[in-house]
Amino acid sequence: MKKITIKNLIDFRRKSARSKKTFVKNLKLDKKSDDSSGGGDYWISCLSSISNVFKYDEIDYLREKIDLLIEKIDVSEDTRIKTQFQRNIDILFGFEEFDFKTIRPKTELKFLKKPSDKSLIDIKGYPVQAKPHHLFSFSEKGSDEIGAVWFIAKLDGYKKSELGMFADILHRYLEKHYSKNFYVNPKYCIAIDVVNGKEVNYKDIKKGKIPILIESTIEEIKNI
Repeated sequence: MKKITIKNLIDFRRKSARSKKTFVKNLKLDKKSDDSSGGGDYWISCLSSISNVFKYDEIDYLREKIDLLIEKIDVSEDTRIKTQFQRNIDILFGFEEFDFKTIRPKTELKFLKKPSDKSLIDIKGYPVQAKPHHLFSFSEKGSDEIGAVWFIAKLDGYKKSELGMFADILHRYLEKHYSKNFYVNPKYCIAIDVVNGKEVNYKDIKKGKIPILIESTIEEIKNI
């Protein structure tokens, strides 16, 4: 097993006791899962567009992508591809009314590189992957701060408790690699489910509104 993703942990939690054993065996073999249910290239059109809107503060990225996907649907003869594009379009339409200002600091942002060699965080001996869309630093009241945002798609969406696992690993990632030079602002360690519009930041976790689930889930995997 080269790495374990937050999606892996959530999929594991959703399974029956019997299915969990099979799942752990497959995890050790590093088997790939179906992206249509969890993320990856299936959702790349909407995720990349939403990510660009956040970075450049320009809603036109959504509208341009919608128009492009409509054109692709018109020329495609593959029903599966048409369905994929339409699902991406539906998400983009939903985000036309999303207020991105609620998830951005009200100051100038500096977007940072995301070195791949920093993406894995060791938790109880397991390499858990943090893969945000953006890392950004900013100054607020004389404080040099850092945050991250992760846009996530899954066909049936995530519960807030599950979404909290993404926000949790983001905070650990920032604390490990950037806390010497920046204050890791928990309000801006944000995970957003683009399918149902739910969002969780690490501040919610600190306040006890969202449970911490990563350690207990990994412990159960280890026991199996």
